[in-house]
Amino acid sequence: MDQQSLVSLILILLTFALYIGISIYNRAKVTSDFYVASRGIPPFWNGMAIGGDWMSAASFIGMAGTVMMLGYDGLAYIMGWTGGYLLLTFLLAPQLRKYGRFTVPEFIGDRFDSNPARLIAAIATIIISFTYIIGQLSGSGVVIGRLLNLPASSGVMIGVVVIAIYASLGGMKGVTWTQVAQYMILITAYIIPIVFMSLQITGNPLPWLTYGNFVTELGAIDQELGLSEYFAPFDESQRSQFLALLFTLMVGTAALPHVIVRFYTVTTMKAARWSGAWALLFIALLYLSAPAYAAFSRFVIMTQVVGQPIDELPGWTEAWINTGLLEIADTSEDGTLHWEDLFIHEDIVVMATPEIANLGMFVVGLVAAGAMAAALSTAGGLLITISSSFAHDIYYRLLRPNASDKKRLLAGRIAIVASTIAAGVIALDPPGVITQIIAWAFALAGGTFFPVLFLGVWWKRMTAQGAIAGMLGGLGVTLGYIFLSMAGVTLFGIQDTGAGVFGVAANLILVVVVSLLTPAPPQKLQDEAVDLRYPEQMTYKDGEVWINDGSDK
Repeated sequence: MDQQSLVSLILILLTFALYIGISIYNRAKVTSDFYVASRGIPPFWNGMAIGGDWMSAASFIGMAGTVMMLGYDGLAYIMGWTGGYLLLTFLLAPQLRKYGRFTVPEFIGDRFDSNPARLIAAIATIIISFTYIIGQLSGSGVVIGRLLNLPASSGVMIGVVVIAIYASLGGMKGVTWTQVAQYMILITAYIIPIVFMSLQITGNPLPWLTYGNFVTELGAIDQELGLSEYFAPFDESQRSQFLALLFTLMVGTAALPHVIVRFYTVTTMKAARWSGAWALLFIALLYLSAPAYAAFSRFVIMTQVVGQPIDELPGWTEAWINTGLLEIADTSEDGTLHWEDLFIHEDIVVMATPEIANLGMFVVGLVAAGAMAAALSTAGGLLITISSSFAHDIYYRLLRPNASDKKRLLAGRIAIVASTIAAGVIALDPPGVITQIIAWAFALAGGTFFPVLFLGVWWKRMTAQGAIAGMLGGLGVTLGYIFLSMAGVTLFGIQDTGAGVFGVAANLILVVVVSLLTPAPPQKLQDEAVDLRYPEQMTYKDGEVWINDGSDK
């Protein structure tokens, strides 16, 4: 192992030890610890934990690479993911927190007083979270594969072991505080390289103010090479795909079960709103930095790598070629590297940037540790969601309602280990790049849950039959379109990553039509739906709003 790999490995092992130590210190002792951290997390720290949960391998590793390769068209990821948090913070999170349940399936089952709806929601949650976690394990494989100069698939199983250990030990309580630590590490690791790159290239340490100049220069270079201009809109995708992807990511964000459950860990509706506000701030730090990463990395490659003799390329290229994520060919047979001869996998851009810019061993190692923090933080939240859907919503609420806390915790931990191993096996040969796989999870979440959750809060006439029809129809249409698109069949130029637009439409139509064709729900359920819209000190009953302070209405 070379010196660089040793430094990176030491930093990663130190962070692994920190995460496992935090999980042991905050070990879940009762089910409320395991599922919702006993609802005792302050909004500031919960917002940071949400940021850690959210900054997945797709955000840390994949997003900057996607923007670098697609230019303007890659911005749909940034705008969609950020816009979704506004929907969630204002339209769903406070209301779902007021309802006081542990999981999204539990909310759906109790809101409509329907065990079939609960079961369908639990199965859909497992499918969505399982899809998402495949992307996280693929990300850990990219990091560890480069670290040990192995194929990326060989690094996946190491991530499987670490994730299974700390998620099963700490539950939501341990995962929450682990995610706080992971956010601090990943945001530091993400920002330091572009600060140094900005200093190197411009003399200004604020990349957010300088990278715009390089976008213009990249446009000129693209014109010289006969490429589509880096900042030209809709050159790499159709307008319909851009809008469909943006919509899919937005509604998917607002409906992701593992994100929603983070708002259950605070004390009040007000705390849920403040958690969302803090989360947006912490998330913005990374999302505003991704375009800078993309611009700087593309500029350095275009000016310092492309056009060089192939036998005199920088040393960092050899290490990445060994991972299979960078390919170089001499198609013109002139011994010179052209842009067309260079295949750069989107998932290596952030990881390779410190090496491209010669930032030193410590920075390279720090980025590796940050990338692992991003993959692990989201994976932890996803595993808790899978665990709670199985152990709480299916095992406890449907199969064994008299099960003890000890048995419920054991069932949850078994579900974590089993799902991690299964996802790891699939991640050995992932079906797509990280951002693509995770876009599928967002499409499935939006298509299955968004109309049901939104109307479940804001339309009291919605029925259990409508919810069931919507979830089944939305899930089926979304999955069907993803498979059709992968086979080459598309509508309006919309690719598999924009499938959510069809799933949401089908779900919404089915919910409304079936609800109107079936008898109205009992008055009690309608009153509970209206009650969700009021602050916690107010209660809706008997057609009137009551103040919960001991006084009259």
